[in-house]
Amino acid sequence: MNGLARQTAIYLGGVGGRRPGVPLDPQRLEQRARAAMSREAAAYIWAGAGAGSTLRANRAAFERWRIVPRMLRDVSGRDTSLELFGRRLPAPFLLAPIGVLELAHREADAAVARAGRELGVPMIFSNQASRPMEECARALGESPRWMQLYWSSSDELVESLATRAERCGCEAIVVTLDTTIVGWRPGDLELAFLPFLRGQGIAQYTSDPVFGAEVERAARSASDAPRPRPTLSALRTLISLTRAYPEPFWRTLRSGRGRAAVERFVALYSRPSLTWENLPFLRERTRLPILLKGILHRDDAARALEAGVDGIVVSNHGGRQVDGAIATLDALPAIVEVVGGRVPVLLDSGVRTGADAFKALALGATAVLVGRPYVYGLAIAGAAGVGEVLENLLAEFDLTMGLAGCRSLAEVHRAALAPAP
Repeated sequence: MNGLARQTAIYLGGVGGRRPGVPLDPQRLEQRARAAMSREAAAYIWAGAGAGSTLRANRAAFERWRIVPRMLRDVSGRDTSLELFGRRLPAPFLLAPIGVLELAHREADAAVARAGRELGVPMIFSNQASRPMEECARALGESPRWMQLYWSSSDELVESLATRAERCGCEAIVVTLDTTIVGWRPGDLELAFLPFLRGQGIAQYTSDPVFGAEVERAARSASDAPRPRPTLSALRTLISLTRAYPEPFWRTLRSGRGRAAVERFVALYSRPSLTWENLPFLRERTRLPILLKGILHRDDAARALEAGVDGIVVSNHGGRQVDGAIATLDALPAIVEVVGGRVPVLLDSGVRTGADAFKALALGATAVLVGRPYVYGLAIAGAAGVGEVLENLLAEFDLTMGLAGCRSLAEVHRAALAPAP
């Protein structure tokens, strides 16, 4: 995306009375998205752990670095592209895996996939998606995609998800390590709202043959169990999770598979016993590059290299897991030093602007994951909203790079920054 072309298109549209469909200012974008969603949906999307300290720290870390532009360099031709795992990408941005996108828009992950396809921005399928990976793969066409993996308590399910990712044309698997236990999130707890218990965000499971067999067994064994007297709220929940199951409504209702699917999900979802010794299991079952997401300590980065992983994602889960955790941008330099260029190091959590991405790359990141901003665009205007948010981020990054005196990503390095006074 040429930033000047995007900028010019917006101004020329204004001559004809057209203005951008989504706000370009990050705070106004967030405010518009909040207004477009239900109270429960907004709480889930914005939820941070505890008092929200890590959410704030992620943003504050970017403010502690200032860009130092260099002058009189020919930046008329700029190249924002990079190669990652054998694929040439137009810019150092990927769409972060975010679950339960149906809370933001009815087309959910499918809308995000269409927007990613238009711009060639890789999409990382969420393990907690609202649409199966196969549907999103069709929407992406030839556009690149990766798969996020939460390591279930069922190794058979882990293997099945990895196999499906390969068949869907995924080019990497991102194992999320920081959510083997769900963090303390007051925003969700105060509303007593967890979407998975309503059958939302479990499409990767209900579309999986291994999980389906588990559900079938659970539904049969539960058919004779006594049922509690239903409340109106419980009936609404039953209808919601029945609709979420991928078979005709009345058949699902009679069979009890919708309820059984949620129960099996709860039983299989997390694996707090996960250790480094489990990683070879996945390595032996996929040919895809494996990245570890959630690395914040330099010793864990060193251990990941010893384990033979293909990449690292520095992430604190968008501030949703540990209140008071280190900001990802603060953790990045030490991890980049340990890795020493041997594998790609991506940064997740806190990126809101093209200038943020520039700072992350200057501190050693190979690329950045964009999360909440594209969900805001999704909530406001569906696939078109996601596309606009991405276009604006790409354009701002391109212009920032040029104005800083950089013609390519190779010229974006530590010398381009200074600590804020």
